[in-house]
Amino acid sequence: MTAISFLAPPPGLEPLDAFELEPVAGADGLYTLASTERPEIRLFTIDAERHLPGYSPELPDDRAAELGIQEASEALLLVVVTPSQSGSTVNLLAPVIVNRGTGAALQLVLDDDAFPVRAELAALAGA
Repeated sequence: MTAISFLAPPPGLEPLDAFELEPVAGADGLYTLASTERPEIRLFTIDAERHLPGYSPELPDDRAAELGIQEASEALLLVVVTPSQSGSTVNLLAPVIVNRGTGAALQLVLDDDAFPVRAELAALAGA
């Protein structure tokens, strides 16, 4: 389990900023991101590098500096997964970037129409 501290609460989850990132057993690269203040608030996330190799949004230099990230290898890029009976979707418009060393995090809302809020995970994984 890794303690995650958002620089600002993720959109829609205000005022929560302290979370725990925990791997899901038996599902490599899948994590739960649960609020430490309100454990019933939990998101599923996936490691984009592992599951979405073509996805690499640009982290602006000022945001990287806020997180204390100097090298790309210091960043863990996660996307939020919304599971449903008809298939899971991922939010490519607002990735979560985590400093692997410190646990500092932010949810970066991209200014790019090319990234959908609900992209079908099966279609992306098969690409």
